[in-house]
Amino acid sequence: MSDSLAPRLCILWSFARPHRRTLLRGLLLALIASALGLATPMVTKQVLDALGSASSLTGPVAALVVLLVLGSAVSYRQWTLLGTLGERVVLDARESIVRRFLHATVPGVTRSPTGELVTRVTSDTVLLREAAASSFVGLINGAVMLVGSLVLMGVLDPVLLATTMAAVALVGLAFVFLMPGIAQSQQQAQEHMGRLGGVLEGTLRAIRTVKVNRAEERMTERIMADARASAEHGIRSVRREALAWTIAWSGVNLAIIAILAVGAWRVGEGRLEVSGLIAFLLYAFALMDPITELSQNVTALQSGIAAAERIRQADALPSEATSAGSGVPTGPAGDDVPVLELRNVTAAYGPDTEAAVRDIDLVIPRRGHTAVVGPSGAGKTTLLSLVLRFLEPTGGELLLDGRPYRDHAHADIRARLAYVEQDTPVVPGTIRDNLLIARPGATTEELRRVLRDVRLAEKVDSLDEGLDTPLATANVSGGERQRIALARALLATPDVLLLDEATAQLDGLTEAAVQECVRSRAETGAVVTIAHRLSTVVDADTIVVMEAGRVRARGRHEELLVSDTLYRDLVESLRMAAVADTGARAT
Repeated sequence: MSDSLAPRLCILWSFARPHRRTLLRGLLLALIASALGLATPMVTKQVLDALGSASSLTGPVAALVVLLVLGSAVSYRQWTLLGTLGERVVLDARESIVRRFLHATVPGVTRSPTGELVTRVTSDTVLLREAAASSFVGLINGAVMLVGSLVLMGVLDPVLLATTMAAVALVGLAFVFLMPGIAQSQQQAQEHMGRLGGVLEGTLRAIRTVKVNRAEERMTERIMADARASAEHGIRSVRREALAWTIAWSGVNLAIIAILAVGAWRVGEGRLEVSGLIAFLLYAFALMDPITELSQNVTALQSGIAAAERIRQADALPSEATSAGSGVPTGPAGDDVPVLELRNVTAAYGPDTEAAVRDIDLVIPRRGHTAVVGPSGAGKTTLLSLVLRFLEPTGGELLLDGRPYRDHAHADIRARLAYVEQDTPVVPGTIRDNLLIARPGATTEELRRVLRDVRLAEKVDSLDEGLDTPLATANVSGGERQRIALARALLATPDVLLLDEATAQLDGLTEAAVQECVRSRAETGAVVTIAHRLSTVVDADTIVVMEAGRVRARGRHEELLVSDTLYRDLVESLRMAAVADTGARAT
């Protein structure tokens, strides 16, 4: 077990290492407090001896008072020092995880349930607090106190020490056999709690779907399965801990009974003074303190190791920062150089998955509107993921201003792009916060301008707090979310505006206003849309037809109607959908 424990301890120590000086100060204070505590029974013996010899009690009693005051002051300082250290360790761990999550690649983050990732930032870091901050100090201090107590007990009477050692050995064996099982149960409880968080978060996000399908009880049972498993492992851990503590308490109490019996016999034989027996008993009563400290810190250490391993798993997430470009400066490209170009690009979402797009050749001019159409699964959204560098190609290359993507940092590429995603989620915060993500320095007038462009200004003005109204999925309709996302993208004034079904949830009047925004933007920059609406398709300067991950055809609307049967079928289905949508609104 020691072979596997060493690397796990190294993982936990990696969180405490930056604070090792504070840990050493805490250890020093703990040892001083322990030394003062160990001295107290010896001074008590001096008090009793003074009583027996009619000597002055002033010195021994004053020494006891000094030990009490100093011990209290040192213990207070130690508690505050290690408590503050624990909070700083948690803060550093949380900052590290959050940064890793937000700088990881999109496939890396989306591979795990969101709720499970959240539990690593919340509950796992709490378990880390005691382990990384106090357990190392507690284990060393507890061991020193235990050894010190036993040594001083040996000074008082070796025979009584031998009696005590038998009880200590019994307690030690109990912990050696029971603690590994406690650690395993706690680790399994944490793992099930992480799964519970993932399923619960996804269920709450889809609460409307759950309710409309009358799946409340089924989802409750699915969530509670992990809750019950976590509780079961937790109970198993509690039972083992209870057994360990019962053995410990019984062992110490048995030792005290034995000490009283053997000690009384030795006092009667004249081989031990009564004051020595009382001092020995004080050490025996206090012996539970280091045993308690050792066991508690071993338990906390094991929980912390499991939490540290889960937290460090975030380090395995691939980071975009590691694949940042060379940062070679570049001058402005001429109008004849495409703003974006894909050359023979192939990409997949994993090493063992089938390619989502193959052999894509596509040129996006500096101005104009390019629409991408095709049946579901054709690779349209994957195409945008490649352009946004959420996904890296497995073959071919992408170019920005004629330079390969690998020569650009991720942030430099995205500074030239704006994106309205299909689900258009809102970011936690206010309407203003959501808009300012695109341009933190934008003025209020600029915010109102883009809101007017998407016909949302009157809605915002009617709210009590206006732009400072808090947003949540529950109080914003799908169409309003799309318009907020589009306003955010327009505010960024990008070189390339990427729209993934940006008008899917808009009414006819609002869609017309949005299409006007798109046409206006296409006059000064590039617009790329994934379109399922006929109105979006027919106005595009270039239409790209995709099928099964490949570009099947490209051209203008009139040309493709004649030359491509798939496009003709798509347009017919779009026309029927538009008629049905118009009829539905009319009724």
